[in-house]
Amino acid sequence: MVQQTDAAPRVVAAADRVQRPQARTLERREAVLEAAMQVFGARGYNKGALAEVAQQAGMTHAGVLHHFGTKEGLLIAVLKYRDGQAVAGVAGRPQAEGPAFLGHLIDTVAENTSRPGVVQTYAVLSAESVTEGHPAQQYFRDRITVLREKIADVLDEVTDGRASREDVMDAASTLIAVMDGLQVQWLLDPDAVDMPRVVTKTLDELVDRLISGVPPASAVERAAHRG
Repeated sequence: MVQQTDAAPRVVAAADRVQRPQARTLERREAVLEAAMQVFGARGYNKGALAEVAQQAGMTHAGVLHHFGTKEGLLIAVLKYRDGQAVAGVAGRPQAEGPAFLGHLIDTVAENTSRPGVVQTYAVLSAESVTEGHPAQQYFRDRITVLREKIADVLDEVTDGRASREDVMDAASTLIAVMDGLQVQWLLDPDAVDMPRVVTKTLDELVDRLISGVPPASAVERAAHRG
């Protein structure tokens, strides 16, 4: 009994010694991700220097590379971190599924109004990614494809499959376009744009249209009738 009692504290102490450096490592990595999000958001990927990221994170340039390998690797890690995915050992955020995902989108838009740096990072890097050879181009292409499919699947579910696949995909594309476009408007003039309200209205109108099955008259048709 004495041996078992003495062994327990030694096992716990050993576990603590293993966990402490791991926790410090994760803290350093998260500090780098936060710093990179600020630097890339303010200066873009090409002009954002790893030296500045390292300085903001309180470590050396070599330290940043030790954790993320390359500048390109850090960029992709930042994008995943921004999207709430687990990356480099840093835990991700729970992801909503099914109809709850639409509420999650609205909540995220509302949350973004309190973190302009995160919104700016996404806006800058997503715009940059369309340029030839950009290291995040495939990430954004895949992200949009997956998000479009997920939104379309949820819209199909909440409307009981009343609309065609083409219609729900178009609706999903429209919602993404509204969310991304509003972010740019909001960054330029935050007092003029209520992102959560506009996205909620857009989503409600898209769902109503899918349920009713009545396509809106085009602007050209309306103008022709007025003529």
